[in-house]
Amino acid sequence: MAIPTDKPAFGVLDGVKIVYAAMEEAVPKACCIMADWGADVTWLENTGAGDTVRDTEWVKQAERRNQRSVALNYFAEDGKEILFKMIEDADIFIEASKGGTYAKKGITDEALWARNPKLVIVHVSGYGQTGTPDRVNRAAYDLTVMAYSGYMCQNGTQDQPMNPGPYTGDYINSLTIIGAALAALYKVQKTGEGESIDVAMFESLMNIGQYYLVDYLNAGVIWPRPGARNQNLCGIGEYKCADGFIGLCVYGVAQNKYLLEAIGLGELWGTEDYPEDTSALWLSSPKAALIEQKLEEYLLTRNVLDVEADFSAHRIAAQKVMEFPDLVAEEHLAARGVWQNWTTGDGREFKGLGVFPKFERNPGQIWRPMPEQGEDTVDVLSKLGYAPEQIENYIATGVVKAS
Repeated sequence: MAIPTDKPAFGVLDGVKIVYAAMEEAVPKACCIMADWGADVTWLENTGAGDTVRDTEWVKQAERRNQRSVALNYFAEDGKEILFKMIEDADIFIEASKGGTYAKKGITDEALWARNPKLVIVHVSGYGQTGTPDRVNRAAYDLTVMAYSGYMCQNGTQDQPMNPGPYTGDYINSLTIIGAALAALYKVQKTGEGESIDVAMFESLMNIGQYYLVDYLNAGVIWPRPGARNQNLCGIGEYKCADGFIGLCVYGVAQNKYLLEAIGLGELWGTEDYPEDTSALWLSSPKAALIEQKLEEYLLTRNVLDVEADFSAHRIAAQKVMEFPDLVAEEHLAARGVWQNWTTGDGREFKGLGVFPKFERNPGQIWRPMPEQGEDTVDVLSKLGYAPEQIENYIATGVVKAS
């Protein structure tokens, strides 16, 4: 099945051209989102086995849609020239590798700007482009930057830290990459001068994890890993009901009063320990253990949807922990058009997610399924001005790969 090669006009990023060289998952996800918003995205794969995402059955379809695949050995001399030619009319170039890899191969920021002075260059690595050489040159994945950043140590039980999934470190960095790249692009459009961005993945995670980190920096406080509950408040966390789990966030004067009454501890309200303006039920308060015990007992005797409805009616944030079948059956998701189907390159129907968030005047769309490795190599090189015989020579010598 032939898939379209010319991107239609749509979206808030229509007219923005992005070239990226990276494997799963932070950079490709960022580029997929921007492609959903209308950016023209070309994905540079290696000429070997390609992106490791191709080992997956379904994720590859969901997270490599709306982009072209050019299989290129961009560190070979001829490959560098093809890359330089590709970025001449690009707005953003993003690469993910160990710190300094591209510069060592002769693909410096200055070399890129020599071909396109307005280019936004985004370097993504685990530990950054500068710092101690031992750290900069280390391989990094989602899990290892989670471990290094202090984010992982805040999750799990008191017995063991745990990695939040799926691939939270990568996906948080996807959003960091989008924000940084588009912020730089805005500035470039004002000044005409390109920008280079150093995204150290661990720093994005430290930024997200600073909520409790600053307690330690300023007061030496280390909160215990909370497991399924909050570090310092009652009534916040995941609790077991008779037929499932519920997420609760009990906070506020009226909410606390109702909770205590519902679980049989109404007599605590208005006392010295819990005066009538109590907005937070701290774990450090005298009856915290009793409140948690009674809440757990109360929930175990009730159905999760009943609790959700009752608590929500009393302005307590309460939500059944949805399993995948629940999501598929949920009316609200269908009403918002969360689900979208498209046809893959080999003609199968694929079920996935639509484009988020929803832009009212310039909506995103899915215009193309995931391409095969190197599916667009010949087309892209032809549009760059390479003659058929040149392209055939590059294929024969392994500079490029075409499907």
